[in-house]
Formats: sequence, structure tokens, C-alpha cells
Amino acid sequence: MLNIMPKTFIGVRDVDTKTFQRFRTRSTAERLKIGDALNKAMLLWLQHPSKPKKRKGFTLRPFDWGPGTERTSMEIDTILYGK
Repeated sequence: MLNIMPKTFIGVRDVDTKTFQRFRTRSTAERLKIGDALNKAMLLWLQHPSKPKKRKGFTLRPFDWGPGTERTSMEIDTILYGK
């Protein structure tokens, strides 16, 4: 069917058993091999990109470490990367 690229064996973890059973049943009913049905599903999913989800509650804000720490960032860079 979609023999565009060489075939690859993959193992997939965390697949919902009931969802996979329904997928296998439908692919069998349409006389498709599981690999061909999966290729079709992946291509269809890739054609409809979704917006990236924003992380809730994760924002970085600058804060003051107090007096005498004005050069802390530069001192850390010197320790890590040298002069």
C-alpha cells in the first residue's frame, strides 16, 4: 500500500488495549495489515497539526537574591565556562 520507505519494525509501549483492539478490528474489516492501517493513521494525524499546549503555572520571573549578588550570574558563567 504505502511502500514509500523501507519497512521498519517498531515496538510501542503504553498503548491502550481496548483502543488497539478496536483499531485491529477495523483494520481487519477493511482488509488492511496493521502496519498499513497505522501508516494511514499517522499520516492523517500529521496532516492536521494542533496548537502546542501551554503549560499551566510555569512561568519564570526574575527575582532579587539580595545585596552582593549583582554579579552572581557572571561568576557562575566564569566557574562553568572559564574566562
